Formats: sequence, C-alpha cells, structure tokens
Amino acid sequence: MKAVVQRVTRASVTVGGEQISAIGRGICVLLGISLEDTQKELEHMVRKILNLRVFEDESGKHWSKSVMDKQYEVLCVSQFTLQCVLKGNKPDFHLAMPTEQAEGFYNSFLEQLRKTYRPELIKDGKFGAYMQVHIQNDGPVTIELESPAPGTATSDPKQLSKLEKQQQRKEKTRAKGPSESSKERNTPRKEDRSASSGAEGDVSSEREP
Repeated sequence: MKAVVQRVTRASVTVGGEQISAIGRGICVLLGISLEDTQKELEHMVRKILNLRVFEDESGKHWSKSVMDKQYEVLCVSQFTLQCVLKGNKPDFHLAMPTEQAEGFYNSFLEQLRKTYRPELIKDGKFGAYMQVHIQNDGPVTIELESPAPGTATSDPKQLSKLEKQQQRKEKTRAKGPSESSKERNTPRKEDRSASSGAEGDVSSEREP
C-alpha cells in the first residue's frame, strides 16, 4: 500500500462539476492499494497517516504534531495510479488491486480511520469516479508512505539498526575464533629442548675421562 500525504490549508473533490467533499487545515491523502495488501498493511498505514508529524507545535517547533494532535481534518482519495509500473513510457497498473476488491478494501480503510480518529473529521472522494482534486499544499509539504512488503519482519529503522548491530557482533565473534586463553589451554606444551640438551651436555662433560 502506498500513500502520498500532503499538508494542506484546504482541499476539495469535485465530480461532474459538483463539489462533493472539502476540508480546511489538515492533510490530503492519496491512497494506492496493491494486490498483496491485507488488513495488516491497512492498519499499518492508518497508524502512520494519523501519527505523521507534519505540523508545528504551539511554540512554533516544526515536525512536532500530527493531524490528530492538532485535531485537523483528513481528506482521502483513492488513487490506483500510485501502483504504476512503467513499461517503457507507458504506465502499467497490474500491481493495483482490481476495482471490485479495492472498493471494499478502501471502505475498510476509511472505517479504520474513523474508528481510530474522529469520524466527522474524515472526508473522502468518490471511489472509481472521475474526480478533480483541488489541493492547496501548505509549505509545500509532501510525504510518501509505503507499508512493509508482506513477510518483512520489521520496517522500523531503530529496530533494523539493532538487528544489524547484533549481526555485526556475531560476525566479529566468528571472525576472531576462540579466545587466546582457550587457544593456550588447547595447545599441547612442547618440551624445552634447549634446556634438556644443555643439561645433557653438562652431564656428558662430567663423564669425560
């Protein structure tokens, strides 16, 4: 699942010359659903969108507050073209979820947004319709989001960093091999031939006539 999130001062959707949806300050979300998306990807994307810190706080500090923190509005528009793969210069959309499945999935996405946030602040376009989406981007600020590929253990950068460090430590340990002390314990002691030969020389010299 892919999403393009834009911070806006206002945004609206028009179908057939009639405005069907509009918001003031908040975020506009263009959502592209793929063939492989499941409830897991849906929930991940809802969390990311609602917690994305693209607004400033009361003291003017940037990137500090989410749309939920500020109690702003959200306008969602389904956009299968985000799942585009180019074949030469021609867009191909075979990775996008088919319309008959995608509509139900998209409605579930909206339902999850409303369940997690304030339902009256979640607006949307008209699925499958030819729309004009009017966006007044604030900044401009545009963030691309993508859910983890199915089967990926984690997408959190901090967790990935931890796993990489653990793996590096393991590799270093293997490269070093056994410790020096264990090497000494496992290495058989050699006889001091020089000392032995010296002692024998002394004894033989005493036996000379």
